[in-house]
Amino acid sequence: MTSPIHSGVVSWTGDNPGIYLKEQADGPWTGLATYFNIQYSPYGRGRGVLLLEEPDSEVGYPAVCNIMLSDNQDLARYLLDEFFSRFAAFRVSKATPSVAFLELTSAHSEGDTRDSYREYLSGDGLDVVMSWDKLGKPYAVDMPPEKGPTQKHEMYSLFIDAAEAGIEVNGKRLRGSVATRGFDGGTKSSAFLAFSETWIQMPSQ
Repeated sequence: MTSPIHSGVVSWTGDNPGIYLKEQADGPWTGLATYFNIQYSPYGRGRGVLLLEEPDSEVGYPAVCNIMLSDNQDLARYLLDEFFSRFAAFRVSKATPSVAFLELTSAHSEGDTRDSYREYLSGDGLDVVMSWDKLGKPYAVDMPPEKGPTQKHEMYSLFIDAAEAGIEVNGKRLRGSVATRGFDGGTKSSAFLAFSETWIQMPSQ
């Protein structure tokens, strides 16, 4: 009889919605943000956002708002180094290795995941708003290691795609709109909610 308990090691679990923006469908990313609210990790709980105002720019903050805003800096560095920097959109972005780590002081959520949803984050003089609108039907994902960005973790999550989305920093909206992203040999919306996301390192990895 197969055990219902997974034999892998849980790396982290929580929520990890994202918004990736483009001005042209075949052009580069013009704004990227991945929100996280982690309930378990080796570094404890925490929340925040990895945000690239200009993904292709190596100019640092405060000239350009390429930042990691979080209330748990150890967790933020772990997520960036081991996971987020390997996500396709962030992996190709010049700004990812040089983000500034800033302190999150407040955060809250609003909306209804059946229609529209918002995340509000503030800290170090910055107010960030991520918005997802025209939400679709939820679907579950079980991503095996060989298809995932780290190549060593199985990932489970519930996804809800958004037809419209935006990122604002201190009232200024980042350039671009929702496009598509590669997903399991096909394409999905580049703006999505990802809840109950769990990354499990496989025993052989």
